[in-house]
Amino acid sequence: MKKHVIYIFSWLTVLWIAKVFLFSLPYKFSGHPDTQHIFGTIGQWMQGVFGASVGEWFSSYGAIAVGLAELSVSLLLFLPVILFINNKLSTHESKISQSLIHSLGGLAASGIMAGAVFFHLATPLGIEVLHQGKSDGGSLFYAAVSILVLGLIMAIANFSLVQEEQLARSNA
Repeated sequence: MKKHVIYIFSWLTVLWIAKVFLFSLPYKFSGHPDTQHIFGTIGQWMQGVFGASVGEWFSSYGAIAVGLAELSVSLLLFLPVILFINNKLSTHESKISQSLIHSLGGLAASGIMAGAVFFHLATPLGIEVLHQGKSDGGSLFYAAVSILVLGLIMAIANFSLVQEEQLARSNA
């Protein structure tokens, strides 16, 4: 029962993370004005803390770097689907478990969002992003917090399954 609850929770969390990460990619990769504002604001702050070159790099390329990280994590989180199909079509089963992948993916998603939460709280960006007189109502910040928390819970829950799988293998 515990395993099924964790699987369901994990896949619901994966869908939420992927929705947030993948739906933001067109904005990050196209240089959308809102994205330029967000990463420009953070880049300006970074110039004062880390120097002009770091801040300028982040303003110019931060959205693409973060977008690539989010795309990579999304692909990692969906890897169990590919492994499941491969296991059904192949004569040998993959040794990588869904639990391990979701544990690592949850940690990676939480790590990315820890950065987002930090920048919302520590820079002039703020919880509520204001750009051209419009507010996001804090939606970006709250999505980041939800992924940070859910990703950590998913990682911990799946890690407990990884430990159980290892124990079962060693007892077999």
